[in-house]
Amino acid sequence: MNYIVIDFEATCWKFPKTPEEQEIIEIGAVRLDRYGHLVDKFCCFVQPVIHPKLSYFCMELTGIQQADVDKAKLFPVNYDLLLNWIELQPDYRFIAWGAFDERLLKMNCQFHNLEIFWEQDFINIKNQYAQIQQLAKPIGLMKAIKTEKFEFEGEHHRAFDDAYNTAKIFSKYIDDWVIL
Repeated sequence: MNYIVIDFEATCWKFPKTPEEQEIIEIGAVRLDRYGHLVDKFCCFVQPVIHPKLSYFCMELTGIQQADVDKAKLFPVNYDLLLNWIELQPDYRFIAWGAFDERLLKMNCQFHNLEIFWEQDFINIKNQYAQIQQLAKPIGLMKAIKTEKFEFEGEHHRAFDDAYNTAKIFSKYIDDWVIL
């Protein structure tokens, strides 16, 4: 079993638009082996098409600049690069912190008429983490990192950095996750 810990950053606004208008602007992922060891990493910017100009709020939140997405490839090209990187082996699962990343990926695939093949292979560990820690309710990634007394590496709300830090938590509890 391989685990693809994935995170996406998306277009966003201080006063949100409809969820269908959010587009992936950065993909970050790490591949872990069945023991939770880092095997490989993937990161790229994505050029949005619905709202090609990033909001000031989005640039402040993520640190992603207009020039980063202007020179990036469109989502279908980057999605293909991601799939080639994963190598689509039958023994992988997507791991994410929360349900947002799966919804965002699904919406972007639908918008670009791309096949959605991974739905049963997407594991949200945010709720499971709350159960493992016996928390009253799920918490955000940054709070979980602090709970584990880990140092957050990189910048919060950057796709690769969030995926990498999620992978640290996932690896620590590798035998405790419910993965079907």
